[in-house]
Amino acid sequence: MTSLNTSQREVLISGASLAGPTLAYWLHRYGFAVTVVEKASAPRGGGYPIDVRGTAIEVVRRMGILPQLQQAHIDTGRFTFLGADGGEVVALHPYAVAGSVEGQDLEIGRGDLTAALYATVRDDVEFVFDDSVDTLDENPHGVDVTFRSGKQRTFDLVVGADGMHSGTRRIVFGPEPEFHRYLGYGFVVFTMPNTFGLSRELMMWNTPGRAAALYATGETHDEVHAFLNFHQPEQPLDVLRDPEAQRELVARTYAGAGWEVPSLVKAMYEADDLFFDTAGQIRMPAWSSGRVALVGDAAYAPSFLTGQGSSLALVGAYMLARSLATHGDHVAAFCAYERDTREFVTMNQALVDKGGARLFPTTAEALEQRNAMLRDLVAMPATTPQPAHSALVLPEPAPAV
Repeated sequence: MTSLNTSQREVLISGASLAGPTLAYWLHRYGFAVTVVEKASAPRGGGYPIDVRGTAIEVVRRMGILPQLQQAHIDTGRFTFLGADGGEVVALHPYAVAGSVEGQDLEIGRGDLTAALYATVRDDVEFVFDDSVDTLDENPHGVDVTFRSGKQRTFDLVVGADGMHSGTRRIVFGPEPEFHRYLGYGFVVFTMPNTFGLSRELMMWNTPGRAAALYATGETHDEVHAFLNFHQPEQPLDVLRDPEAQRELVARTYAGAGWEVPSLVKAMYEADDLFFDTAGQIRMPAWSSGRVALVGDAAYAPSFLTGQGSSLALVGAYMLARSLATHGDHVAAFCAYERDTREFVTMNQALVDKGGARLFPTTAEALEQRNAMLRDLVAMPATTPQPAHSALVLPEPAPAV
């Protein structure tokens, strides 16, 4: 096993969304030379609102960006559930539904979090945009990397922080289906005109196996985020790369639906920011191989159904950097990272099971049980925090270099 002084170690991180910049920040603090490669032409803005909860709050606090994120907190005030005809079933505070802690956990625009993370490290490490990893060739002294642009460089270590459909994982560990656990739902998100007069609130319509939601974040009164989530027993692989087929599948699924669903389907056809995917998790027997490791969704995507993807990315990046700083040998570091983080990941992935997402019932009986559970929450005096969100007590950072 090769042991190197941290100041000599050069690390390539593939991906500049959440886990990538977080890992870059901590590795730079620990004396590593860091390069981040990102296939997009710039840090990605916009996107659906996301949550930062529990242990992940401590990560951003230690990075010094918690006050900034608190300023960007959306603070959605009302979550209204609707029945098949659009009538109100129950209205709650979103914290009660999510098991979040009011006054501590955050709900922010994905672009706001990405921008804050990028700003902490953009002047300290090398960012290479509009490029990506094409091949990785490990040898006893490092990893030879060929980029899509044709450039070639050698690094001591490579970390894939490139999301659920990770190219790094595919190159080193194998095809995605080997690690993908389909959870039984397809979904589409897009923005549409706010013709409903919504402000800082979320409305969701349900029938068995179908949900339609409008999410007004307060960023602008002109637009809302629209979300259609539907039960699909078999993963619709044939439409994943065909936007027109995606729209047709959604339109068929929601044919005859009540409330404002027809207007959502119409807006879907007109949207220029449509994003379609299936709900799934990444479950891997090991998060590293040789000099290459994975972090965040690339290693252990929990799916949006848990609301924990961003938090796992932040915590995982912190834990990986700390392990690399405290173990001179990368093999020992990767083992420690996995040993100390896997239970936290497992608990959060276990928040949802196939076809069993609490907010998206697939049968009439399950829908009635969910509605009864929501009505019970109204009578509860306070939010009960979800234990999985804070199941890992964050160790102190390693000494800075």
